[in-house]
Amino acid sequence: MHIHVNGKNIEITDAIKAYVKEKIGRVANHYDQITGIDVILSVIKNPAATGKHVAEVSCKMNTGAVHCEESAESMYASIDLLADKLDRQVKKFKDKALASGGKDTIRNAEIRESEEVAES
Repeated sequence: MHIHVNGKNIEITDAIKAYVKEKIGRVANHYDQITGIDVILSVIKNPAATGKHVAEVSCKMNTGAVHCEESAESMYASIDLLADKLDRQVKKFKDKALASGGKDTIRNAEIRESEEVAES
């Protein structure tokens, strides 16, 4: 799984990149079908705007994609909010895939095989 970090109106430092990879990388522990994550960090330079630091993510999976966006007063706060939101959405996506009999996951194949053996 690759995590790409890009910036708009902001220079992406090594510290911010490491923080994003640490926080967003935890999502991969929940679902093994994630193929790539694209993170875009931006700063709104309008003085009248309230949430000036915006973080958005697009998480690509084998069977679909999840897109989230969060804004806050600091970049680290928006990354934290974004990581929590992405975590919830990926868990929800995974639960739906498992409930619908998700054809592509190894786990579902193992569960179906064990159910067939138990019935025999």
